[in-house]
Amino acid sequence: MNKTTSIATLFIVVMAVFPFLVDSAWLSIGITFLVFAVVAFSQDIILGRAGIFNMGHAIFFGMGAYTTAILNVHFGFEIIATIPFAIIVPVIFSILLAGPIIHLRGDYLLVATIGFNIIFEQVLKNNVFGVTGGPNGIFGIDVVRVFGYELWSDTAIYYMAFGLLLITFLIIRNLDTSKYGRALYYINKNEIAAKSMGINISYYKLFAFALGAAIAGAAGCVFAIQYSAVSPESFNFMQSVMFFAIVLVGGSASLPGIIIGTFVMFVLPELFTEFKESRYLIFGAAMVLTMILRPNGVWPATFGNIPTFLKKKAAKLKGSK
Repeated sequence: MNKTTSIATLFIVVMAVFPFLVDSAWLSIGITFLVFAVVAFSQDIILGRAGIFNMGHAIFFGMGAYTTAILNVHFGFEIIATIPFAIIVPVIFSILLAGPIIHLRGDYLLVATIGFNIIFEQVLKNNVFGVTGGPNGIFGIDVVRVFGYELWSDTAIYYMAFGLLLITFLIIRNLDTSKYGRALYYINKNEIAAKSMGINISYYKLFAFALGAAIAGAAGCVFAIQYSAVSPESFNFMQSVMFFAIVLVGGSASLPGIIIGTFVMFVLPELFTEFKESRYLIFGAAMVLTMILRPNGVWPATFGNIPTFLKKKAAKLKGSK
């Protein structure tokens, strides 16, 4: 068992028993941590693994939450029935939004995704089609019902979020060992070399966007369940900045790094709310120091040799010369 697997196992065990060790206030913080950790891991697929500078990830998180809220409050869907839509809608929009800009690189892609996030927030605030609730958002989201039983307690919601995190871990583990994961790895390391080996850059980048959006949408559904309400402020540009910072500060493609980054960015502010806005000054300074002292993140990922299939392709190219 390697070091990362050991850490992941210990983390899962601790989080599995967490509700039995804390009071309701800490349990609520635990739910927040799990939800935002899932979103951070979904951002890591796009930024950490594919190397795509996406500064609008809160869009997909918000789409999942608003899809659940709109279908439940305005159309009477059961919460369970909204989950597929909370996943599919962000996937569709991720492809529609990323498709025209996927060829952009660096700062240009960053600015484009920022623009999309601002547009998304304004759409929510302007109550488009009369379903988003405007600046106040949507309230009165129903409880989850499974086979007639209402799962309304914080403990039940916690385990929903915990289950989603486990599914996310499984997806990422399978991704890293799959053809898609290896392609994203190589695109991130050297896009020109990947293209010369026949890897379809646009296809795999769109795949990363779609997968990240699907996971973020599912997290948005749990977020809506937790608070029984959604509002535009929860999915604004600053939220996207936080998700972006988690990956960079924690460590790209690093499971422990993303967990540490999520704790620092979302849990610590909940613990020090009495400091109000001054806490962002502290965290901003900490981010700057981290980038100076640990440019690869607090816990950078350790990658092995170039994947086997790439070695074989390289050998074939060498032999064909």
